[in-house]
Amino acid sequence: MKISQISLLVLSSTVLLASCASTPMGPTVQVMPSSTKPFQVFQQDQEECKQYAQTQVAGQADSANQKAVGAAVLGTALGAVLGGAVGQGHGAGVGAAIGATAGTGIGANGSQGVQGSIQDQYNNAYVQCMYSKGNQVPGAPSDAGVPPPPPPAPTLTVAQAQAKLNALGYPVGTVDGSMGNRTHVALKHFQRDHGIPQTGELDPDTVVALMN
Repeated sequence: MKISQISLLVLSSTVLLASCASTPMGPTVQVMPSSTKPFQVFQQDQEECKQYAQTQVAGQADSANQKAVGAAVLGTALGAVLGGAVGQGHGAGVGAAIGATAGTGIGANGSQGVQGSIQDQYNNAYVQCMYSKGNQVPGAPSDAGVPPPPPPAPTLTVAQAQAKLNALGYPVGTVDGSMGNRTHVALKHFQRDHGIPQTGELDPDTVVALMN
């Protein structure tokens, strides 16, 4: 093999190495902290979400690079076979050099394409993580205009309900916090007088009526 052919192989290897895919060092998208979040907490979110994003793309760069090397090796072998068929030994050397260059070009293009895909996947995972922590992601749906959730339903303990029933003229006897028969009966009478289904239980409608 001539020196020029060797140079082609060396150059092809250099191109392949320079085009290798790699795991992203960080996100290429902008995320802002919410107005109420301290910056130190935001920085902690960033570190946690970067680690999460890296786990989502782990191993993909190595896989892409192995495929690129395989393409270069296959190109070299095919070039040598075809060159040998045309010009015996000399043709095999030329064919190998040309095949290595072509195979490397295909592998390098594949690695570069995969690199963009890996970065996109990394960005998506990072954004999802940061958004879940309450940070502001440009273009993400805003919580502005969304009505707040309804307040929790009022509650009363049995003892509190007994005290109110006694005060309202529905005697239950001693306030002991136990849902005994007298308390059930007093609740039914209270429910009857207030147009509530007579369940004898502290259901939400009965609790609201007792509190009012």
